[in-house]
Amino acid sequence: MRIDDTFKALMRLDDGVLMRGAFYALLSAATVFLLVDVRDLTAMNAELPAFDPFHENRPLLPPALTEGGPTTPRVQPASPEEVLRRPMTFELASGGVLLAEGTIDPGASARFAEEIAARGEYVKTVALNSPGGSVDDALAISSLIRERKLGTKVASRALCASSCPIIFAGGVSRVAEKDAIVGVHQVFNGGSGRQTADQAMSAAQSTTARVTRHLDTMGVGAGLWINALETPPDRLHYLTSAEMAKFKLTTEPPATARKKAESE
Repeated sequence: MRIDDTFKALMRLDDGVLMRGAFYALLSAATVFLLVDVRDLTAMNAELPAFDPFHENRPLLPPALTEGGPTTPRVQPASPEEVLRRPMTFELASGGVLLAEGTIDPGASARFAEEIAARGEYVKTVALNSPGGSVDDALAISSLIRERKLGTKVASRALCASSCPIIFAGGVSRVAEKDAIVGVHQVFNGGSGRQTADQAMSAAQSTTARVTRHLDTMGVGAGLWINALETPPDRLHYLTSAEMAKFKLTTEPPATARKKAESE
């Protein structure tokens, strides 16, 4: 086939096909880089493993990875560090708001399901304040939030980092208030005990696929997860309001959400 014939054939392709092709190419490249990182970290027995909110010797908020060098978020969380490090708790507040606060520990999704079964008829919105944690539990909580058609929000100076945005994505309406701290990075379940490089790579691939599929189902743009894949696990990509809107992680601007809340 001549070059001009090839060009004409490409021009006839649907824009959606081209966009999906570009997305999957970017995702594949990002996944390769992630797997190489996992293999190298495992083989070298790196001193700084993936972020663990329960580990008191590691920073609760990893520095951002920026062109100018690692930086901290523009604002600090309002909650004390000890509150954010403890296993996630659930507390029903006024206005149908269920506060989910603390680290997403293994078993958090079961406790959330029990809370919803007991008092779910009162819950309209799940407010998040968490540094992240178990990806499996985050996926389960997010799925139940969508199943019950609940909203999610991150209040001003509340934290939603690491795997927490997976929960945030489950809301049918999603609001991050002004000065909310939302960040993403590479997340994967490493399993129990020490793993070989092949086992770690397999776990990374499986979790990447599950999270990607879940975010797509929730209507969140691919750019969010690409940013996560590009950010090492000991760093965070702190999202701006513009980025959250662009990636469809939020469904309405903070100002609109505030006016709506005041009118209710």
